[in-house]
Amino acid sequence: MNEIAEGFKTAIELIVTLDPEVIEISIRSIIISLSATLFASLIAIPIGSVITFNEFPGKKALVNLIQTLYALPTVLVGLFVFLLISRAGPFGFLRLLFTPEGMVIAQTILILPIMVGLTISALKGVDITILDTLRSLGASQYQFIAGVVREARYAIMAAVVLGFGRAISEVGAAIMIGGNIRGHTRVLTTAISLETSMGNLAMSIALGIILLGIALVINLMLAYVQNR
Repeated sequence: MNEIAEGFKTAIELIVTLDPEVIEISIRSIIISLSATLFASLIAIPIGSVITFNEFPGKKALVNLIQTLYALPTVLVGLFVFLLISRAGPFGFLRLLFTPEGMVIAQTILILPIMVGLTISALKGVDITILDTLRSLGASQYQFIAGVVREARYAIMAAVVLGFGRAISEVGAAIMIGGNIRGHTRVLTTAISLETSMGNLAMSIALGIILLGIALVINLMLAYVQNR
């Protein structure tokens, strides 16, 4: 018990004194997760729009598949990306393994199904009267989609926030693709795992507090968006 209390005390000191390693790991985690969320948003929102506004055979099965992939195991994503970018893989020549860029790719794949699925739900939730109004005004296909996306923007923003939360809290793919290299690919979750295994509870608790703080900020942002 004393060890845990001492760990919390030291953790607070590390945070208050802006320990360089703690700050470096935290900033890297945020940058990698933000990059993955940005790329996933650029892919997910158009795909979600196409699926929502078009009728085609197998549409319901495709949506069910996307929703099933919400629970995609992070280690499975890590394995998939590892096979693609390892030296023997088809993209091995890009030398992305054990780099922050490789971690961004893995996180993007991980959160993509969540963001596509939530985008579809957001667009389907737009009031039918707004859809009828856009049609009655003679909106083109592009104007119609743009109008519906604008109406659903807060729900889509919630999907983006949730995607970021999923990205920054995952550990399986990050450690498989990044390798947890100090000063290069070490992020909050992989650092917590490493420091705990080494018995450095103070550093683990400090990083855990920061991760919880980021999760709290994400939750507050989500609550703000949902209340708009």
